[in-house]
Amino acid sequence: MGKKYIINLSDEERGELSELTNKGKTGARKLKRAQILLLADEGKTDREIAENIHVGVSTAERTRRRFVEGGSENALNERRRPGKKPLLNGRQEAILIAEACSDPPEGRSKWTMQLLADRIVELGVVGSISDDTVLRTLKKNDIKPWQKKQWCIPEVGPEYVCRMEDVLDLYEEPYDAAYPCVCFDEKLCQLIGETRIPLPREAGKPLRYDYEYERNGTANLFIILEPAAGQRRVIVTQRRTKMDFADMMKLITDELYPDAVKIRIVMDNLNTHTPSSLYERFEPGEARRILRRLEFHYTPKHASWLNMAEIEISVLSGQCIDRRIGDTETLKREISAWEKKRNEKSAKVIWRFTNTDARVKLKRLYPS
Repeated sequence: MGKKYIINLSDEERGELSELTNKGKTGARKLKRAQILLLADEGKTDREIAENIHVGVSTAERTRRRFVEGGSENALNERRRPGKKPLLNGRQEAILIAEACSDPPEGRSKWTMQLLADRIVELGVVGSISDDTVLRTLKKNDIKPWQKKQWCIPEVGPEYVCRMEDVLDLYEEPYDAAYPCVCFDEKLCQLIGETRIPLPREAGKPLRYDYEYERNGTANLFIILEPAAGQRRVIVTQRRTKMDFADMMKLITDELYPDAVKIRIVMDNLNTHTPSSLYERFEPGEARRILRRLEFHYTPKHASWLNMAEIEISVLSGQCIDRRIGDTETLKREISAWEKKRNEKSAKVIWRFTNTDARVKLKRLYPS
């Protein structure tokens, strides 16, 4: 029986197929099909081809037919398969995503997959749908209604930009011991005591402590950080009132930086962080003496990321106070040891974000 599909390769086609088989870097199926076409071009029968390269006779016949009908691309490559029809069309998928991004039903804190499935059935979008299908659809579109993240949402405007650029300008200045830049912040610390003595670590066993604990009140931490010099001071107090703030400012001017001409303080907008606090604490002459040596730079509201003391608080929390500490004296002792080691290393905070960066990356915050 004569061949119905005759292979007559051009010189160009023959060269491309020969190069493909010689390289050997393509898929096995594609390589076999290229060999079939080259052997068919030499006049080999389907049976001879099948025996030569160990394929079925029908495979050889089918490859020749696909070449004659659609060229080498059609013969060498897999045909696109239609696949399973999607359970949700574009409109139905959009409705599901819109519901997942909306507020959950009254009485529920968040959407679950079953709630969403029930909801779009209730809306008449589909007759029925499983929670697995809902989950796959949301994952495909990177929607995670079960997650939420706490975030500072700034009140942006000229005031925000003005204060941001003022602080960033200060961070760009070269280090000058006569005009130090000092970042100031506070942190509330819970005093948590053990009710039972923890079991020590052993080989193959971690430290074990009891679920039960006792709360012994709170303490306040004042963090005073000079990032460019790599020096910090952490003061433990009972409260953080205006009087305490004033005492910290006196400590900075008289004990920590007695020789500085002007001390630039970066801090947030807490209602105690005002020059008037010093007048409530000291006599007018003393208050004015301290304030003459201080220059306050306030971060914008809801922009604590601009205060480098926040970075130091994060380090302190992760390295020292991420455990149960039951009394103020122990807290002071542990923080003092941590502070000493950090200062001996002159651990600095390297700030790289500038006003130039802000005007590009935070362009949306600037008034139009």
